[in-house]
Amino acid sequence: MRLGMNVIDLSIGSPDLPPSLPIRQALSEAVLRDDVYGYPGSKGSVRFLRQAADWLAYRFGIEVDPEHELLSLMGSQDGLGHLALSLCNPGDIALVPDPGYPVYMAGLAVAGVEPYHMPLLAENQFLPDFDAIPEEVWQRAKFMLLNYPSNPVSAVADIPFFEQAVAYAKRHGVLIVHDLAYSEMAFDGYRPPSILQVSKASEVAVEFHSLSKSFNMAGCRIGFLAGNRKAIAALRELKANIDYGVFLPVQEAGIVALQQDMLGDQPSVGALYETRRDRFIEALREQGWEIASPKATMFIWAKLPPMQWQLSESWTSRRISREMLERTGVAVIPGDAFGEQGEGYVRIALVEKEERLIEAAERIGRFIRGE
Repeated sequence: MRLGMNVIDLSIGSPDLPPSLPIRQALSEAVLRDDVYGYPGSKGSVRFLRQAADWLAYRFGIEVDPEHELLSLMGSQDGLGHLALSLCNPGDIALVPDPGYPVYMAGLAVAGVEPYHMPLLAENQFLPDFDAIPEEVWQRAKFMLLNYPSNPVSAVADIPFFEQAVAYAKRHGVLIVHDLAYSEMAFDGYRPPSILQVSKASEVAVEFHSLSKSFNMAGCRIGFLAGNRKAIAALRELKANIDYGVFLPVQEAGIVALQQDMLGDQPSVGALYETRRDRFIEALREQGWEIASPKATMFIWAKLPPMQWQLSESWTSRRISREMLERTGVAVIPGDAFGEQGEGYVRIALVEKEERLIEAAERIGRFIRGE
């Protein structure tokens, strides 16, 4: 920062730790092979897809066909950004959460698809109200985006919620697109479910999985899509005309990551972020900022702090985020960056070590008090 301030960046959800040593070894050994530098294929290697299927069976107890019900991706964002292009025509409607991860809206904009915003409100535990969606919207909608555990609001959902979502989708002929990027980043003994655990959900649902956060592989760009074979075939066909798939050594590293998880060889990232959550929220409470403790993700979704000083202008999410950065060097994301319903909140990423998080809380406390 030009003022010489030491910035603590809690804005972007990029893991600050590397993958495990065996994952890095698998990657380094694979790149030395002579046979991995051709086009990898847009579908994904047979080995990776079979391993992904095995991991889904281990983790969620669900069976998928690697040949027709799985597709490797350059991270889940790759698929989320391209899915509407493969499924929709311009002028179609998609149901999207508000607040929601920005790529949801970006993918619709590229495809010319009209968003219908489903408000995620605290009084509803940040779950959408399906009954509030007008019948004419249901009739025009091609798919509905869900994301639990969610970014940015860090909310969670249970199997009864997903059963309700599947029932609505079947009734209206709408595909459910579930973003499960944070399946392994949960706390207090909670284990996030898959929507594909619902009986016959694959008839109306696909689910994105990512190795970015679960295994600290964000820069590798590796993930996969599971579920409804028609939707997977459509995205596969589109991507066959856009790219040639994930670099094979990265897929080899992904195989090792999933194998390690199944063998219990490496501690879960959930334990690390649970400790960070506890220490950071405790430190903020000591500074006078009471924040609800999330059950999952690497994010804190926090109502604006109780400011003890006032500007000439009212405090908004964007204004408070900017002032906090300029005055304290702590970077967070204003809630309205994720949609209209995000106003009044900020998102804070737990992507620094504990001592840095405690320092950030102390700086924020001085900011709250106007010191």
